[in-house]
Amino acid sequence: MILEHADIRIDPARAADFEAAILKGASTVIAHAKVNRSIESPGRYLLMIYWDTLEDHTVGFRQSPAFAEWRALVGPFFAQPPVVEHLELVVKS
Repeated sequence: MILEHADIRIDPARAADFEAAILKGASTVIAHAKVNRSIESPGRYLLMIYWDTLEDHTVGFRQSPAFAEWRALVGPFFAQPPVVEHLELVVKS
């Protein structure tokens, strides 16, 4: 399993509209993602989603119509490009 971690920055004044866009897309595009809002940094969100393989995200999703749909919904809110990292589990407690 690969964890995608996307650090998303938006204009805090647009938070309500951004969250509404996420909810709209969550029913189809990113149904399994978790999106968290920062308490200390208004306008910062972390999206986390598990993929079976790295390629499921980087190829399967990124090259699909679903990615274009997701970007159309949330892309206009980005203050800067999201920082995306992929992580793999090293230790399970």
